[in-house]
Amino acid sequence: MIPRIYVPADSGALALGAEKVAKAIEKELAERGVEAKIVRNGSRGAYFLEPMVEVATAEGRVAYGPVKPSDVKSLFDSGFLKGAPHKRWLGAPDKIPFLAKQTRLTFARCGVIDPLSLDNYKAHGGLKGLQNAVAMAPADIVKQVTESGLRGRGGAGFPTGIKWKTVLDTASERKYIVCNADEGDSATFADRMIMEGDPFVLIEGMAIAGIATGATKGFVYIRSEYPHAVATMNKAVEIARKHGVLGVNVLGSPNAFDMEIRVGAGAYVCGEETSLLNSLEGKRGVVRAKPPLPAIQGLFGKPTVINNVISLASVPIIMDKGAAFYKDFGMGRSRGTIPIQIAGNVKHGGLFETAFGLTLGEIVDEIGGGTASGRPVKAVQVGGPLGAYFPRALFDTPFDYEAFAAKDGLIGHAGLTVFDDTADMLKQARFAMEFCAIESCGKCTPCRIGSTRGVEVLDKVASGIEAEKNLALVTDLCNTMKFGSLCALGGFTPYPVMSSITHFPEDFKPAPTRVAAE
Repeated sequence: MIPRIYVPADSGALALGAEKVAKAIEKELAERGVEAKIVRNGSRGAYFLEPMVEVATAEGRVAYGPVKPSDVKSLFDSGFLKGAPHKRWLGAPDKIPFLAKQTRLTFARCGVIDPLSLDNYKAHGGLKGLQNAVAMAPADIVKQVTESGLRGRGGAGFPTGIKWKTVLDTASERKYIVCNADEGDSATFADRMIMEGDPFVLIEGMAIAGIATGATKGFVYIRSEYPHAVATMNKAVEIARKHGVLGVNVLGSPNAFDMEIRVGAGAYVCGEETSLLNSLEGKRGVVRAKPPLPAIQGLFGKPTVINNVISLASVPIIMDKGAAFYKDFGMGRSRGTIPIQIAGNVKHGGLFETAFGLTLGEIVDEIGGGTASGRPVKAVQVGGPLGAYFPRALFDTPFDYEAFAAKDGLIGHAGLTVFDDTADMLKQARFAMEFCAIESCGKCTPCRIGSTRGVEVLDKVASGIEAEKNLALVTDLCNTMKFGSLCALGGFTPYPVMSSITHFPEDFKPAPTRVAAE
């Protein structure tokens, strides 16, 4: 049997040197005259161990990491093709603590399979959900997704089944499925990991959505900053079409569904669904007023399902195992699993899929291992650049949509950015306003003008100019933006600003006072 060596081609692993490691292994194999197959898999998401190289042995896969090109010769010398000990030896991948603690449903195949092997995908449970779906009535598929409790994983947390039912019940000669893969939040990479590590699960989820709602065409909207994801998805769509997973007869059934990949220029506001639709139509990416809802009048004025990558990629497991199986995970109205993305100043950065319900403290301290700097954690921003900053006093908050909303926070796309005690929260609040000003589409006044004024007022606070009066003005400005903006960009910018002011008031005192306090 020819040995199989797995080297991730995932963007995160590539950024950490995986390509150089792969070439070093290839060179070493040639020089030693050893025959082996190098499989370019996705990442398992433990980025603090990347590049993580795995080798398939008679006893199962054995991992080594983080591997540098300079380690390759000694790996071969030690007998790593048979899983022998080495300074980079990690053992069985699924027993590495960071991975062993996870509940992997959506990401079960990520880092395990060859992303572009449909046979590999099927051997690990792929297409079972779609096979079940083609034998069901559309209304029954929608009912199963609704009963599972699946909510939008893109940030809003809207029940997926309700959105699908609206599109199903809206009469039209043409309907669309649009996958929002414009993953623009800082500290988020779950969508990219799926597209690069298990693209067929997204294709399967979109095909199921099409059959469930009567849509025959789908689009995946990916930002241009994701060239590897774009390339992988395009290849996967071609393979799926060639093998009858897409086309006029999906898996040999009377159902038709096809899809294509579209690339956006990278505007943050195009992560908002109506801006995304405008961009897909070749228009400027600006927010549309609602109503009408996209589910009734969406792409090209037709009923459209718009779901995030993780929402759609979670559907196959629901259609395979059933609604009750998926709903059994989680808490309250937050059912199933969530891929928590841990980044920033943290020791163990990466993706951690788990059922809803872990506390923020457990995620940061136990799973993330605290700060990489070794200093105390000061704040954690949850939900991307528009998410609230939580202090340690709120670390008992369970990871749940309603629990975070009750503390004036939001889960968003489940990205966490960790900051140690050197962070200046006044600067972070200013950054939020500046980010909004730069990324605003300009359509509504509260966002366009409010964010610009916000930067100016916070600069006055930083300079000690009537700090108390100007902080009151920032609060008033945030209130206007929150309730007056057309979309979440202007509406959510107040979250990081007001949480900084509320939980870290010492950082907003005039400069001389702050120095004296230190």
